[in-house]
Amino acid sequence: MNTPFLSVKNLSIDFKTPERVFHAVKDVSFDVAQGQTVALVGESGSGKSVTALSIMQLLPYPLASHPEGSSIKCNGEELVGKKDGFMRHIRGSQIGMIFQEPMTALNPLHTIEKQIGETLRLHQKMSESKAQERVKELLDMVQLPMIKERLKAYPHELSGGQRQRIMIAMALANNPELLIADEPTTALDVTVQAEILELLEELQTELKMAMLMITHDLSIVEKFADDVCVMKTGEIVEQGTSTALFKSPKHDYTKKLFGSLPKGTVKPLTNNAPTLIKGTDMQVHFPAKKSFLGKTIGWVKAVDGINVQIKAGQTIGVVGESGSGKSTLGYALIKLLSSQGNIEFDGTDISAFKRADMTPLRSDMQIVFQDPFSALSPRMSIADIIGEGLKIHRPDLDTKGRDDLVIDSLKNVHLDPATRHRYPHEFSGGQRQRIAIARAMVLHPKFVVLDEPTSALDVSVQVEIIDLLRELQEKHNLAYLFISHDLRVVRAMAHELIVMKSGKVVESGKAEDIFNNPQESYTQALLEAALNLRARK
Repeated sequence: MNTPFLSVKNLSIDFKTPERVFHAVKDVSFDVAQGQTVALVGESGSGKSVTALSIMQLLPYPLASHPEGSSIKCNGEELVGKKDGFMRHIRGSQIGMIFQEPMTALNPLHTIEKQIGETLRLHQKMSESKAQERVKELLDMVQLPMIKERLKAYPHELSGGQRQRIMIAMALANNPELLIADEPTTALDVTVQAEILELLEELQTELKMAMLMITHDLSIVEKFADDVCVMKTGEIVEQGTSTALFKSPKHDYTKKLFGSLPKGTVKPLTNNAPTLIKGTDMQVHFPAKKSFLGKTIGWVKAVDGINVQIKAGQTIGVVGESGSGKSTLGYALIKLLSSQGNIEFDGTDISAFKRADMTPLRSDMQIVFQDPFSALSPRMSIADIIGEGLKIHRPDLDTKGRDDLVIDSLKNVHLDPATRHRYPHEFSGGQRQRIAIARAMVLHPKFVVLDEPTSALDVSVQVEIIDLLRELQEKHNLAYLFISHDLRVVRAMAHELIVMKSGKVVESGKAEDIFNNPQESYTQALLEAALNLRARK
């Protein structure tokens, strides 16, 4: 074994709260050598991301602290307790990090070119012209060649997968010796997952880069990790080589974690199920180029002539690569984006409805967004976030009535109701996603757009959420538009499937028929990528 580039010994992390000291991480030890990939896996709240942030010394000190005996050594240099001035030389040049939620990690006021170029100018003192060339190289490296024409684009103008790849480009910009990848493929479709992971593997071999991967996707761990540390409630309960752990896990928690996969199928529809929402010839075009005088001369056809029909109690799955128009279609259906074409909801033509017209319908149509942190107000408690819609749509409820419904909603998504007075930053990514689901479901809607609702969840919680969504659907006859890049989840949820590419439908039909016998080459490639990604290394 090579000398460890990163050595974590007896690491503990405490957080001071008004009530008590919370022990988030307890006596964790592991090493990462040059060229080695070590994975930290475990359920949401197990301490994986907090451990990673402590390596970069990015925790909210002094509210966070490391008890005596904690040690984090990078290339032999102790990092615990180091000041920001010292850490600035470590971050980026020696240690790069891909953060879990790109929308919150990227500055919404700066262009893509400025954000990637900034790290090059700070660490390598590059000129503007050289930085721009390096930015283009990095965009090619992370499979975003088309973005070279949109260097002046802002984060909100890109899809979730595109934003995640921008984050990867920033992390790799200065060729770090250690890359910390916190859910590096969360927002990516399966074809790009495979490309990005293979890219990281190639770069790791070429640069002898050490990698610490934090992920809930066990298929990625099995294929790409050398060693695995399984965390639960802040402690490592089992660690060893990837091959040994997947072949013969010893700890009961590891067995449970490795045995969690989406299973089952949705309940068949009744023959007389009424159509709840219908979109005909839907089009959403965004201006791409403007002339010198400001006239639009080019368009991005995000949704280009799509027909979709969803019945009460039915789930339509929508899959496709990042930027294919999946989320745009969902937003347009519930009138969060302007579109051309006709939309009927529950027998009413809402095509021409304005914002005020839509307000009474909002309780019947809800959405769970892909990025829960940016969708939850940091200044509101969980009780206020979930109960906000009740104030508008259930004015008959008093404070206690609203609180009772908030409590019930939290129980439904397997969160402790006692946490409802806390704030979003006090929860893990997976817990925040469950809060977002609770907020959507508390109004008992008829139609819900689920935009990657399980992408931020570990596998055991994915199974719980899928079961919960199916249970709610059967109980309340809910209609879902289920957008996801995880084909295992889609297969467990969807009655019918729409495969999209570049704003158009490539293939559609019964989900099981398409999974068993895809007709189009693009669909075949999409399914093949998902299966190959899950093959044993």
